[in-house]
Amino acid sequence: MSIVPVILSGGSGTRLWPLSTSSCPKQFLPLMGRHTMIQETLLRLSGLEIDSPIVICNERHRFIVAEQLSEMCSAAPSIMLEPLPRNTAPAIAVGAFQAMKRDENAVMIVLPSDHIIKKTDVFKNALNLAVKNALDNALVTFGIVPDSPHTGYGYIQKGNSIHKNDNSVFRTERFVEKPDSSTAKAYLASGDYFWNSGMFVFKASVFLSELQRLEPEMYALSKAAFDCAAVDADFIRIDKDHFEKIAANSIDYAVMEKTDKGRVIPLDAGWNDVGSWASLYDINEKDACGNVQRGKAIFIDSKKCYVNSKKIVALIGLEDVIVVEGEEAILVSKMERSQDVKKAAECASKLTL
Repeated sequence: MSIVPVILSGGSGTRLWPLSTSSCPKQFLPLMGRHTMIQETLLRLSGLEIDSPIVICNERHRFIVAEQLSEMCSAAPSIMLEPLPRNTAPAIAVGAFQAMKRDENAVMIVLPSDHIIKKTDVFKNALNLAVKNALDNALVTFGIVPDSPHTGYGYIQKGNSIHKNDNSVFRTERFVEKPDSSTAKAYLASGDYFWNSGMFVFKASVFLSELQRLEPEMYALSKAAFDCAAVDADFIRIDKDHFEKIAANSIDYAVMEKTDKGRVIPLDAGWNDVGSWASLYDINEKDACGNVQRGKAIFIDSKKCYVNSKKIVALIGLEDVIVVEGEEAILVSKMERSQDVKKAAECASKLTL
């Protein structure tokens, strides 16, 4: 039995514009330390007995992925190229077929490439527990223990514990979409809900069996797209003719909401999906006035601001402001409006710079 990391790297990260762009999304940027986010995703698995990773990415990013992974992996990874986005369920399906090609008993650790996890030891312990449950033919996800009534995340409601008097693993009762503020507060108060992490552990064979049972058309088209894939140098090109016929769907909708094999492991490991500049501000170390700087900044009578710039930026008399310098654009925003950066990115893409 081998344990295979499957890294999902197809996101565009437009809410971190202007640093994150379509040509170089956030997962390929060093937003916290000297390593990029996809490199950090692999680094936090160090010390575990795992196989070389499978990475599923956009075709236009293939050389970035190959270069960044070459610095991390002793054995060559499998880099699978999506001809177009079809959400997580089909991506995980073709990754599962590739894992089974290596080992029919392979256990997959499915990880987005753009998350931050500060407590790596806690995360590794949770992974080991998840693998044990996966060997029991469960489809395991991680539920982030919430510390606020966040409206930007989906939630997982826990069911009964798997083992009596043991609160380390629960059945998944249901998955729910991003709630409004009052609903999120009720979820937090109940203690029965976790944030949906988007991370999974299961046997490739069990996932594919459930996909075939629950979404037979998606299973058949994913298998055909994999079977007809072309190997091009270091890349596996997923067949476009079959893959584009798949209805885009997430693993939550396609499988996890419907299966009776779902289990959730609570995780409190300093997780953040870095979905906005405000979330990146939250997890960074701050000076005495609550300011965060990456690069060069001068703060005069300013507090609770975030600056990411190669040039010197001076902030005078400002509060709760974001300033980010990209290659071709500069962002200035109130912290509370950071979710609207995606709109600015969409407008910028229409301009001729």
